[in-house]
Amino acid sequence: MPRLAPLSVVVLGALLAVPGCTTLQQIAALQEVDFELDRLSNGLVAGVDLDRLRDGGSLGAADLARLGTAAARGEVPLSFVLHVGAENPADNPVAAQLVSLDWTLFLDDTETISGVYNDERQIPPGGAVDLPIAMELDLARFFGSNVRDLATLVGNLAGVSSQRQTIRLDARPSINTQFGPIQYPGTISIEFPVGG
Repeated sequence: MPRLAPLSVVVLGALLAVPGCTTLQQIAALQEVDFELDRLSNGLVAGVDLDRLRDGGSLGAADLARLGTAAARGEVPLSFVLHVGAENPADNPVAAQLVSLDWTLFLDDTETISGVYNDERQIPPGGAVDLPIAMELDLARFFGSNVRDLATLVGNLAGVSSQRQTIRLDARPSINTQFGPIQYPGTISIEFPVGG
């Protein structure tokens, strides 16, 4: 699905001129939805299993060797699934219909990768959905090849480091309307502290 252009002032004005418009109800419903970064799963950094670390393991000599070898190559691949929770409050009168979610990932305030989550979801009042977003990036590209710094970041991603960092997703949802898909007029910042 192609990236959608922001909602124009003319279209917004036309929508606001229609009392009781379903589109306005859908936009209002989406504005009430609470988004949060719930968890990471299936995390793998240069062969190091983040889920194993999260379940009580620690970075051992073999893990550090893998990170060191990857850093020496100048490529430290990270892949994981970031689970975004979307909850529609029970007092919201209508369901929120999410068509897609444009996102940009920040690791400790460093902008990394962007993408679009394309999986239409309807969130009824009082309901919640999980939006699992698969992500892949090269840590060396954004954080360099210092093994100690990478080990700290890996520990934070696994939730086993004492140093606090933040994962942030800047997101822009799109909804389906009688006029076609319309992008939410603004960016939502969703943060998830790790480590600490």
